[in-house]
Amino acid sequence: MFLFKIIKRLFQFALLLVIIIPLYVAGNIWWSAHHLTTHSSDVIVVMGAAEYNGVASGVLQERIYETGKVFGSGLAPVVITVGGRQKGDVYTEASTSYKALIKLGIPKKKIIVLATGKDTLSSTVAYVSYMKLHRTKSVIIVTDPYHCYRAVSEAKDLGVDATCAGVENGPGSLKFTGIKYVTRETGAYLAYKSVGHLGIHLSDQIKN
Repeated sequence: MFLFKIIKRLFQFALLLVIIIPLYVAGNIWWSAHHLTTHSSDVIVVMGAAEYNGVASGVLQERIYETGKVFGSGLAPVVITVGGRQKGDVYTEASTSYKALIKLGIPKKKIIVLATGKDTLSSTVAYVSYMKLHRTKSVIIVTDPYHCYRAVSEAKDLGVDATCAGVENGPGSLKFTGIKYVTRETGAYLAYKSVGHLGIHLSDQIKN
C-alpha cells in the first residue's frame, strides 16, 4: 500500500509537470512577443522563410521590411541574411532576402549573405559562428513575434547578446497569429531544450 501511494504521488507529480511546464513556456512566448525591445547592436539578422523562385513569401517579405526599418533606425551597421536552399529550390532564402534588401536601399557592402540553414537552430549556428569569427557580440534578430522567444534563446545559448524585432504586419504578425503559432513554438522550444541538448536535432522548418 505504501509503495502504491509513492507511485501514485510520482505519477501525479509527473502529470503536473507535463501540464505546468508547457503552460509556463507558452506564457513566456506570448509575453515576450508583446514586449519586444531592441538596443544598439553589432549586426541585424533576418531569419529565413519560404521563397518561391527567388520571390519572398509573405512571411519573409515582412521580415525584410522590418529589417529595413531596423537598419534605417541606425541600431546596427550590418545585416546578415540566413537560410539555405530547400529541396527543389533554385534560390536560397538568404539570397532572396539579399536582393530584396538592396531594393529597399540598403548598400550591398552592408549585407552579409550566409546561404545556409534549413531551420531556426541551424541558421542560428551559422550566423553565430560568423559573428564569433569576426568578433561581433550582439545581434538584433528580425522574425515573427511569437518566434522571437526561441530565436533569442538559441542565440544566447550560443554565447551572443540577442534582442528581437518582430514584424508588425503580414501573416507572421500578432494580428494574424495566435494560439496555433504559440503552441507550435512551445513544442519547438521544449524539443530544443530537451532532446536538442542531447544532440538530437528536430527540424522546425515549414513552408510559409
